[in-house]
Formats: sequence, C-alpha cells, structure tokens
Amino acid sequence: MVGRIDPESLNLLKDKVIHINRVAKVVKGGRRFSFSALVVVGDEEGHVGFGKGKAAEVPEAIRKAVEQAKRALIKVPIKNGTITHQIVGKYGAGRVVILPAKPGTGLIAGGAVRAIMEVAGIKNVVAKSLGSRNQFNTVRATVNGLLNLKDEASVSRKLGKNDDDRQGAARGKA
Repeated sequence: MVGRIDPESLNLLKDKVIHINRVAKVVKGGRRFSFSALVVVGDEEGHVGFGKGKAAEVPEAIRKAVEQAKRALIKVPIKNGTITHQIVGKYGAGRVVILPAKPGTGLIAGGAVRAIMEVAGIKNVVAKSLGSRNQFNTVRATVNGLLNLKDEASVSRKLGKNDDDRQGAARGKA
C-alpha cells in the first residue's frame, strides 16, 4: 500500500452493507445481544475499503463499520472498466479468482465480491469465490486480490521499459 488515502479528498463515497449478524454473549443473567455489520465503501473511481462494526443497535454498528472502512481505503488500478490482469486473492481458507472481462460483459460475481466491485467502479469482471463461504473472509480475500493488482506503468518500470517502448509494442513494433 502506497499511503493512506484521505476520504475527504474523494468524491461522494457510497457504502454498501454486505452482512449484518446478531451475536450473543452469555452472561450470568442470560444472553446479551449485539450486532456486527460488514460494510464496503467506495467512490466508483478506483477507491474501495471495507470495515466491520459492532454495537447494541444495527444503525450504530453500520456507522462504526463505515468509519472503519473510510480509514482503510485502497486504490485499485482500473483500465477500460475492468482490472488490469487476472489475480487470485487469498485469506484463510477463502480464495477469490478475479478475471478481467471485455466491455459489455458486466459484473459476473456473487454476493460480497459483487458489492466490492460495484463500489470500486469496476464494470466488467468475472469473479468466483472458492473455499470459505464466510462473507468476512470472502471480503478480505477480494481486497487482498485487488491490493496485489499491478498497474501498467509500475510493471513497465520494473521491466525497465519507458513510454516509447510500451507504445511501440502496442502498435506491433517491438
């Protein structure tokens, strides 16, 4: 991660609630119930973050999750509405395979992965979640995959190529 992204400097951030879970703590007098919320936020221009909040009331849990998600924003390299290359995100037993797709394909992804792609601004992608069905782990695996994406400029710098080399290769002149 390059550095911390200031949520105030971005355009309107949209948030999506992925999962709300009622959790119970057993105490002497019985059970105490609280709620945990999993939320993703993004500006639909390549910035996305996720957060988890827990409170006695659902709206408070969502508010806490949104605040945490804003603090954990990352930048995702997007090219022509899709990701730059194929990637596999991993977290725990969960795996998420994310493939770039041609324009017009749309978002072919389920549940938590779809929500992340929507708020990140990725329009054409094919994704498959493997292993864990736990939505918290699926979100973390997806974000891990997006974090490991390389943009075209950084790859060419690493290979020691300049802009002229890239443009020549794109025209078929190597």
